[in-house]
Amino acid sequence: MIFSVILTLTLIGIIAGLIYLFLVFNFDHWKKRGVKGPKPKALYGSYPSMITQKRNVVYDMQELYRQYQNDEDFIGCYSIRTPDLLVLSPELVHKIFVTDFKNFHDNELSTWFDDKSDKILSNNPFILTGEGWKERRQEITPGLTVNRIKSVYPVTQEVCGRLIKYMKEKCKYTDNNGIDTKELSLRFTSEVVTDCVLGIKALSFTENPTPILEMTKKIFTQSTVFTVYAFLVGFLPMIKRFYKTKFFEKENEVFFTGLMGSAFDMRRQQKLDRIDFLNYILQLQDKKHLSNDELVSHSMTFLLDGFETSAAAISVCLYQLSKYPEEQKRLRDEINNNLNDKGELDFEKLDTLPFLDQCFYESLRIIPAQLIAKKLCTEPIVLTNKNGTKVQLKRNDLIQIPLYCFHHDEKYFPNPNEFIPDRFSPENGGTKKYRDMGVFLPFGDGPRICLGMKFALTQTKAAIAEIVKNFNIKLNPRTRKDNVLHPTFFMGAVDGGIWLDFEEI
Repeated sequence: MIFSVILTLTLIGIIAGLIYLFLVFNFDHWKKRGVKGPKPKALYGSYPSMITQKRNVVYDMQELYRQYQNDEDFIGCYSIRTPDLLVLSPELVHKIFVTDFKNFHDNELSTWFDDKSDKILSNNPFILTGEGWKERRQEITPGLTVNRIKSVYPVTQEVCGRLIKYMKEKCKYTDNNGIDTKELSLRFTSEVVTDCVLGIKALSFTENPTPILEMTKKIFTQSTVFTVYAFLVGFLPMIKRFYKTKFFEKENEVFFTGLMGSAFDMRRQQKLDRIDFLNYILQLQDKKHLSNDELVSHSMTFLLDGFETSAAAISVCLYQLSKYPEEQKRLRDEINNNLNDKGELDFEKLDTLPFLDQCFYESLRIIPAQLIAKKLCTEPIVLTNKNGTKVQLKRNDLIQIPLYCFHHDEKYFPNPNEFIPDRFSPENGGTKKYRDMGVFLPFGDGPRICLGMKFALTQTKAAIAEIVKNFNIKLNPRTRKDNVLHPTFFMGAVDGGIWLDFEEI
């Protein structure tokens, strides 16, 4: 009996020891290469929040950023068991995105998907690698010219009108809990994007919207499978070689493939000669003999760039304005002083309102949609740290760029949690000053800067201007005031959601 107990305890000890060795055996990865960094811990590496999920993991990075930034340009860290290089220097950020782009041209998410696991996302320019991303970007870019965006601007204005009408009705029956502004913004973006891109009305501002709105929400709801896969990759990075995951669930894939197929057929039957995105895609198919799958992938690029990120940008900007009524009034005055005879903002005028730009970019600084940029080393390169030590990066080394940390660095942005639009005034150098410094990159930078940026800016600023013009925006008591991020969502979002009160002017 005693022997059995001893044997059992010995086996448990051996198994526990083997598990511990498995968790820590590569924790000397950066030390052997002469890179300083925090001592990693078994089970979570350098970022406890990846396991505890009590706060957003970017706050773990922010603590390390503040601890090491004065002495190091980069430090060696571990995402559970996966070694990553955490960048602390804005000059190095600029090199990675722009100067030495050829050495870092692939995004880390490209290793998570392939055509078999997710044929839609794997063909998105953000995911594609090598020359593939460049070819796809060159195909899509002409569909997002200023002229094409201008041609669908009347559609954006029409949708803005429906948005305001919906909000006025909503305000009549809303209780003291306010309006879920992220959901409201997603109604707008799902409506304007599907109308501008596919020529289809999502009916998002009616009591009986099409399935488009619900399916749009599902796209960005983190599935259990996706979350589990992220953890497994952290524990066992090599799993990506043998098994890929999917972002689009089968239901989403079938729905949007069918939706776009219907839109393509309808446009060909109508033979409309509109200078819009859909006509461009169909012309591209004829010119390059694209398959239906390629056509769907191209179109989903337009949709993905317009749905969630634009909705987040709108809701965050309204959130900041609700907390700063003086800035809100200042913006409303600028908008009202630039309306045309019909009481609308012309396309050209929308792009020349300095304070609207300042408010929009300041809100993106405080809560950017992308908190962390994850790049791969694609060609070996030697990086030199502040103390002169060098490290040879190898292919597929993971680079983490904590965009949120640069946005909240007091060295560049005093009182970083305060909403101060004049940081981006023309007199202070606008956004260019901070982009050139490498400390303000809400859309990325360099050759792989956000493809849909111009379209996103147009639709988001149009919605913000129309809402501010028509409503006095106030923070609802159920919404926190401190900008704290959602602990688990992979994009920038306020913990607890954004609930606002809108008083018709």
